Amino acid sequence: MRDAWRPDTMAIAGIGSTDFSKASGRSTLTLAAQAALAALADAGLDPKDVDGIVRCDMDTVAPVALGDALGVENLTYWGDVGPGGSAPAAMVAQAAAAVAAGLASTVVVFRSINGRSGERYGAGYAQGARAGGSSTYEEMFLPYGMQTPGQYFAMVARRHMADHGTTSETLGRIATACRKHANANPAAQMHHRTMTLDDYHASRALATPLRLFDFCLETDGACAVVVTSAERARDLRQPPALIRSAAQSGGADAQPGQMFPALMRDSITTWSSRALGEVLFRRGGMTPQDVDVAQIYDCFTITALIQLEDLGFCGAGEAKDFIQDGTLEVGGALPMNTSGGHLSEGYIHGMNHVVEAVRQIRGTSTNQVPGAEVSLVTSAPTTGGSALLLVGA
Repeated sequence: MRDAWRPDTMAIAGIGSTDFSKASGRSTLTLAAQAALAALADAGLDPKDVDGIVRCDMDTVAPVALGDALGVENLTYWGDVGPGGSAPAAMVAQAAAAVAAGLASTVVVFRSINGRSGERYGAGYAQGARAGGSSTYEEMFLPYGMQTPGQYFAMVARRHMADHGTTSETLGRIATACRKHANANPAAQMHHRTMTLDDYHASRALATPLRLFDFCLETDGACAVVVTSAERARDLRQPPALIRSAAQSGGADAQPGQMFPALMRDSITTWSSRALGEVLFRRGGMTPQDVDVAQIYDCFTITALIQLEDLGFCGAGEAKDFIQDGTLEVGGALPMNTSGGHLSEGYIHGMNHVVEAVRQIRGTSTNQVPGAEVSLVTSAPTTGGSALLLVGA
């Protein structure tokens, strides 16, 4: 079947973020409105120009509520994509599809979360005497002790270590590269906190073999982008980031559930990101070697490692050889998570990765990759994922 994707016809024209903190003191609606207004101002647009809104299906802010807060006069399109970390790149793709189909002309894509002072996803999913429901299949796991994302990803990490000889040294290099980038980013939660590989190894174990610094931050904040046609974006305030390619995938063996059922697969160390990468690069007419800078979803260090292998930056089991000192830093073979990522900038369920990917195309990142022309951003993790390739106009 012929792929009808049309590269470079849609663009991200504006980006916006709130501050990232442990206690925002604001509702998720307020945070969403602040990020959206910042993105619209960045693009040189008025809220009255907005006719579409797309959100993550785990967001507590409804599109109509955000539209009301912004002063949108005629909301002709709204959509939900999810769950959580799988959503951001897919949200941008849905917005682009809506514009391409003529359902909207100016779409705000946002994620707003009080992930530290409000709902703390890292705390686990057990809710009193009840377990599961809503197609999560958690009733098969929670009563038997599998209750948190950290436990799940610890099992993935242990399997990868057993199969491929991966060590905590490799995971530590991911964590320290992200921290180094955060130290140059004033907006990052870990801006003022340096970390060496020795510091990483000295951090306490939370879910063996994962340590404290293998875990993402818990963050209050919001991010938003504005999606419109490339033709229109060229006439707006900022240089557009063209959407060269977008893709989603549930993998070859799509399954129900949020996360834990993926432990029942034949392999838990390769994910939907493998099939996703094949579609993404084919649609963009590119290969992994064309990528200048990458924002890889990193709720845990092992999450980023698996994706690097799945996407073809190295072979299965070869991440321990690929990720050396400096590999993932600016000037290395693949500069990754240049704002600090979820490990050190903040955890907005992948939406801050989209914002940073656009900065790299504009040349305005605090850790700018010289001459960056192709910017990859992924949204994961396991039961499904999405990704974008962004390029300059």
